[in-house]
Amino acid sequence: MEKQQNPQKAHEKKSLKILAASDLHGSSDLARKLAEKADKNKVDLILLLGDINGATKSKNLIAPFKKLNKPVLFVPGNWDTSFETAMIEAVYNARNLDGIYAKYDDIAIVGIGNPDFQLSIDEKKAFEKMKESFDRLYGKGDIRKKILISHINAHNTRSEFSGFKGSKALRKAVDYFQPDFLLQGHIHEAEGIEEKIGKTHVINIGRNGRILEV
Repeated sequence: MEKQQNPQKAHEKKSLKILAASDLHGSSDLARKLAEKADKNKVDLILLLGDINGATKSKNLIAPFKKLNKPVLFVPGNWDTSFETAMIEAVYNARNLDGIYAKYDDIAIVGIGNPDFQLSIDEKKAFEKMKESFDRLYGKGDIRKKILISHINAHNTRSEFSGFKGSKALRKAVDYFQPDFLLQGHIHEAEGIEEKIGKTHVINIGRNGRILEV
């Protein structure tokens, strides 16, 4: 007799598997290893959280990820120039999420970057960019999870143990919009540190990369 499919399971949404990495700093070897990790784990999406740095010098920096035929999204960090950022978009067809959002299936990803050697960001302008993205997502009933990605770290999070004060605008966005995840880089020593702010799961992403299933 044919086994009937559980109707509840038939309507369950498929999870999205993501490789998130930050602070490659021009290392082609690291990019290759991360791409191998992504391939081994059969990820659906690549997120690079800034300080890619070296895209104009290391032609194999983005290419290993693109060879996987998976979308590559990124935000620029303080070591990423506007020229490098534009080149990554043009040559590799990777999508820069600085100030905008992307949607994959029922997952929305909002981004904020700090290119051109900015160790701090225009807090007012950065918050307005994030607010505009989240406002556009408001009321979209097909969104299951919201992810906020940033190179710079948020103010008053555990990443500040390093002494580097994070962005107040980013923290305000977390408090106000309560995304399901905040993925942040920049503080190398904070890699792997996690915490909860309300409903938001904050994860410090680093050079070793992190596989997330959401």
